[in-house]
Amino acid sequence: MKSASLKTILFLCILFAFGCKQKKEVSNADIASSKNEIQYAKGFEIHKYNGYSVVKITNPWPEAKESFSYVLKQKNAIIPDSLKHFTIIPIPVKTIVVTSTTHIPALEMLGVENTLVGFPDTDFISSEKTRKRIDAGKVREVGKNENLNTEVLIDMQPDVIVGFGLNNSNPTLDLLQKSGLKVMLNGDWTEQSPLGKAEWIKFFGALYGLDSKADSIFSGIEKEYNATLALAKKATKKPTVLAGAMFQDQWYVPQGESWAALFLKDAHADYLWADTKGTGGLSLPFEVVLEKAQRAEFWIAPGDFSSLKQMSDSNPHYAQFDSFKNKKVYSYAINKGAKGGIIYFELSPSRPDWVLKDLIKIFHPELLPNHKLFFFQKLE
Repeated sequence: MKSASLKTILFLCILFAFGCKQKKEVSNADIASSKNEIQYAKGFEIHKYNGYSVVKITNPWPEAKESFSYVLKQKNAIIPDSLKHFTIIPIPVKTIVVTSTTHIPALEMLGVENTLVGFPDTDFISSEKTRKRIDAGKVREVGKNENLNTEVLIDMQPDVIVGFGLNNSNPTLDLLQKSGLKVMLNGDWTEQSPLGKAEWIKFFGALYGLDSKADSIFSGIEKEYNATLALAKKATKKPTVLAGAMFQDQWYVPQGESWAALFLKDAHADYLWADTKGTGGLSLPFEVVLEKAQRAEFWIAPGDFSSLKQMSDSNPHYAQFDSFKNKKVYSYAINKGAKGGIIYFELSPSRPDWVLKDLIKIFHPELLPNHKLFFFQKLE
């Protein structure tokens, strides 16, 4: 996943702005006859009908005041007149452009990675399987950040472009839609619950007519996560935990209701800012963090540092923390792809069970004696 300046700080993935507009929404009457298939995710719904389904993106960006609906149409299906004003996408799609590395694992788990034909800033993709396709020229570069190359995309004519937005304004995607291309918003990055993020594989499953396969994959992840969660409850202590690092003159820590903080809670750790409200990052002066967390036992996700020396060279005051002195600092930034992309950013939203196992191994090693750390590594 592409990260902006704050990638150096938290578990949080900083996503680029891709948005699109739709003037009309699906009415309650249109979806009342079909139960929403989604259990954990708060940002989207899937309603299935005979020959088609309606995917409704209810939270495309934080505090969004609008939602977006799309009709996924099987061959020869009849779409009611009440839904024809929405974007209608024939499925299964054969070619796709996605815009976040968090979308790559879903395609690969579903076995449809060969349908990926375009991506912005391909160097950020870490997956070895998809990198081989990029190196073979099968995945085209389609622009940088929010500046998608409209000429390339119009020339490619993919079946669907999956974008995302930080707000309701994106003229590039508006232009692509006006040019006849199918554009969908994906709001996976707005989810805060670990299983809620992972459930977005069902969004991609619906695009390929692979709903059952997506359900099965997610059920396996859900089972592993819940089993690991139950294991964490057997821990006899809750070690204190510090997170984040300095950026310019402020220290950023995950707020207590964020995705990162919820992992620490589920791992039976005493995260020192767990009682704060909000789902983003909290900025604090160094002195405030030092006073509260100097004696914390563990330090998780100190930005993209790869060694303790690199940390102290950046800021000598880091050495004042007990977690630093005792070498109990764990980073997600060591495990990288061939082009330097951090694998945690790409894969962790799809595999919360692996994240939770890593954290339990760190905080309560006796509970998972045979687990080998995957995302996090101890800094030396």
